[in-house]
This record gives sequence, structure tokens and C-alpha cells, in this order.
Amino acid sequence: MDYFYQPFAKNESIRILQITDTHLFAKKNEQLLGVNTTNSFQAVLDAILDRQFRFDLVLATGDLVQDHNEQGYHYFAEMVKPLEKPLFWLQGNHDQLQMEKPLQQYSQIKSQKHILVGDKWQILMLDSQVFGVPHGKLSSYQLDWLKVKLAENSERYTLIALHHNILPTHSAWLDQHSLRNVHDLAKIVKPYNKIKAIIHGHIHQEMDKLWKGIRILSTPSTCIQFKPHSNNFALDLIPQGWRELVLHPDGSIDSEVKRLATNEFLPDFSAEGY
Repeated sequence: MDYFYQPFAKNESIRILQITDTHLFAKKNEQLLGVNTTNSFQAVLDAILDRQFRFDLVLATGDLVQDHNEQGYHYFAEMVKPLEKPLFWLQGNHDQLQMEKPLQQYSQIKSQKHILVGDKWQILMLDSQVFGVPHGKLSSYQLDWLKVKLAENSERYTLIALHHNILPTHSAWLDQHSLRNVHDLAKIVKPYNKIKAIIHGHIHQEMDKLWKGIRILSTPSTCIQFKPHSNNFALDLIPQGWRELVLHPDGSIDSEVKRLATNEFLPDFSAEGY
């Protein structure tokens, strides 16, 4: 099923908020490597609302919950209510297979993976989860679905979203958890010059690079941050963040990562591993 979003003006730019890797727990006092993920996510939401970035849609790109407990999804849905915009989600490697069940109880939370935005853009949400393991892979179903949607809407500019990273992070421990079949994705996107960007989470850090002419954008987590260019597991000391995107009618994209102005939520380097 598709979701249709029509801006007020025909040629109006579309403004999107991306949040990712919230890693909520069934209990609000739980911590991930010393960071209370509920509190850090709430701080991010408060900062977003204080900025008054006028967004139309929200994309939550996986790892909404850390402990596979259904209660975390209810917390997530309740916490995002003040955003007051449709929110579309993806599964991450920490998420339940049946995460749609608790989320479908909230009208703001949408399960559609194909979003037709006005007359110019489409957003394709790909499930890269391989349940039970940290790495990602696009199934044959996902690849076929992508191929069909690109062909059906070849006149539209396209934004693709998934959870796992496509490009290496140059951190040996993290790169083993990347998308495993990037070559299959590359074959499908190659004929289409209107794919303008691919956004993802998973690596808990910011990236803005080009891959086969497509802009690849990764977004910081709302909880812990992974240190770039580290062969061994390492945490960064920079604040939590989110991404703002503006999709213009001419196919161009403005995008910027924003972070909390405070370093209140520092990790505990002596805590148990991720």
C-alpha cells in the first residue's frame, strides 16, 4: 500500500525529519552503555521542537527498541506525539520482527514503505533486517520491490531509506555489520539517474558521501555515538543528533545534521558492551 502526501503548494519543497537508533527499553530507567536512552531521546525531541524546523514527515530508520520488548514501542509512539506529523518506520537489527503490532495502534505511526510526495518525489523504505544478527541484507523480495517501484515511478526523484550502512566506516568492528549485498543494490539503482540520496542509521555517526552518483547520508543516534575510524569498539563524546532534509522540486536536496547543545548524556566507558 502506498502513502500519498500532497504539499499545500504544487511545487513546494518537502521537509523531512530523520531520527534513528533510539534504542528504548521496556523500563524507562534502563541505560545503554551508561546513557538513559529515554531521557536522551526526549532531549532530542525537545530540541527539535524548540528549533521550529517546519517538517512534513518523519522517518525513523530503525533500532527503535534495544531489548526486543513491545513496551518500548509504546513509549516511542507516545514520545513522538508532539511532533504531530506522520511518522514512517524501518526495522533495525535490534527491533522485533513483529514491531508493527504495537505501532499500528497509533494513528500517527504509518506502516507504508512507499511514500509518494506531491508530483516530484517518492520515498522508498527498505527493510535490511536479518533478524538475530547485527549485519544487514536486502532480501530478494525487497530487491524486486525496489526494482518495481523505481520502474513504475521513473519520472520521480527518489529518496531511499534503510537501516544498515552501504559505505565502509573504516572501523573494522563496525564494518562487519554493514549491508552484505551492496552489489545487488548497485545493480538495481544503476539505470536510474533520479535517485538522489540514500539515508540510513545503524552506525551512530554522521556521514555525507557520494556512491555511484548518489548521496549517502547517515545520521547520529539519539543515544550513544560510535567513534569513527576505530578498529576496536569505541564510543564518541559528541552529543546526540538528528537529520533535517529538504527535498526541492528540481531534485536537489539540502540536508544538515543537528545535535543537542549539551553534552549531558555521556556514555560510561566501563559499562557492559553494546
